[in-house]
Amino acid sequence: MRFYKTIFTSIILLISTLTGVAYSNQINTLKQSVWNKIDNKTELLENVNKKIWSFAEIGLEETESSNLLADVLTKNGFSVKKGIANMPTAFMARYGKGKTKIGILAEYDALPGVSQSHNPFEEPGPNKKAGHACGHSVFGVGSLAAAIAIKELIEEKKIDGTITLYGTPAEETGIGKVYMLKDNYFKDEDVIFSWHPFDQTAVSYNETKALVNVKFVFKGTAAHSSVSPWRGKSALDAVELMTNGVNFMREHIKPDARIHYIITKGGDQPNVVPPEAEVWFYIRANKFSDVEDYFIWVKDIAEAAAKMSRTRLDDIIIQSEVHEKISFRYLSELMQENLETIGPPNWSEEELEFARVTQKNFLSKETYLEIKDLPALYNKINPLKQDPYPATASTDIADISWFVPTGGVGIASYGYNIPIHSWPVVAATGTTIGTKALIVAAKAIAATSIDLYENEKMLEKVKSNWKESRGDAPFKTLIPKKQMAPEKIN
Repeated sequence: MRFYKTIFTSIILLISTLTGVAYSNQINTLKQSVWNKIDNKTELLENVNKKIWSFAEIGLEETESSNLLADVLTKNGFSVKKGIANMPTAFMARYGKGKTKIGILAEYDALPGVSQSHNPFEEPGPNKKAGHACGHSVFGVGSLAAAIAIKELIEEKKIDGTITLYGTPAEETGIGKVYMLKDNYFKDEDVIFSWHPFDQTAVSYNETKALVNVKFVFKGTAAHSSVSPWRGKSALDAVELMTNGVNFMREHIKPDARIHYIITKGGDQPNVVPPEAEVWFYIRANKFSDVEDYFIWVKDIAEAAAKMSRTRLDDIIIQSEVHEKISFRYLSELMQENLETIGPPNWSEEELEFARVTQKNFLSKETYLEIKDLPALYNKINPLKQDPYPATASTDIADISWFVPTGGVGIASYGYNIPIHSWPVVAATGTTIGTKALIVAAKAIAATSIDLYENEKMLEKVKSNWKESRGDAPFKTLIPKKQMAPEKIN
């Protein structure tokens, strides 16, 4: 009897193993299919990236960029809804009606004052005042590639699900996704994916800083600066007193906090006492609760500055805010496995030389000497760390992560050790370097999406791990409840 039981158990194990192998082969076949689809679109993707790169439109003004992405999606069978959340350059493109819903984020805003040509030396682009110094042209196009390839698998009935690409404007000021979220977008997705250009290739298992984006407006009284200055009350004095007070404040805030500002209005000419002035602040910290406290403190300083200058604090405009990102490990592990299978971008000698020249022309002599023997473009995939990377930057993606499990990757898209928001990033992402990076990103997103479409247990584990990390902390906001996105930023 024991003999027959042993035989029966062995048969069950064999069947289970064979079934597992067959399932694994099926998944691998689907992934290879989606990767081929992305590779076959290289020319289209390169052309779209070049166009968005050349448009170089700043946040909330990305009209041509968002229209181009939306048009490509429409031609590829997506149902596209433009102008969502009261932002003309925001859109949502959806395909499929399957149970599992996956969303992908696309960004396409440029940065003012960082214009650049395709050359590997600093040379402002012709007739341009902005540039993709954060690489959002490739970001948007890589996300586009993943969404279309997944849609084709759904259309071919090889997978069952729903895919949505969200066109999210004005990430640089933390506006787009925040106001889309206020309008209840994203919340019905099972998982959200994104990616970002980087100087290395790694899964985005990281923390981010919370932030409030706020302007302080002061009103004074105009007068002749020489004939009767005593009759004037300088709004610029109030701004300068405020910024001076904030700079003294810095000594007494936590090491993780960051406060930076620009004066956006300071008068029109020196012989007129400025009757109006405005200063724009970003207040950051690792926790939103600290940002709230620092904001109250900065507001107190602004009110004191108005009293000292005998002016009036006329308005406090909270344009936006972002929270710290909810990081959790399991989805990052899935993305790591797929990224390692795909491998890093395969750079040509010309691309490596291009990046090397940007390093020589941008980095200090000391920094360049430290890295000159390393590849100019990162050529490996970083291992997944046990704990998330510490917070340095802020992103409005973080707000989504409080409502939906969110994962992503960073792909080497410009010279190693080049800081983001600089001209070499613009130069590189407008070339084949950017194209190769966005293709790797698209493949990683598409492959991990297939895992979740095809394996319900994986999806449930993603959600469970996210819920555990998310906890039950309330999502608080400083933005007035009925406030809509601003019409313009800069």
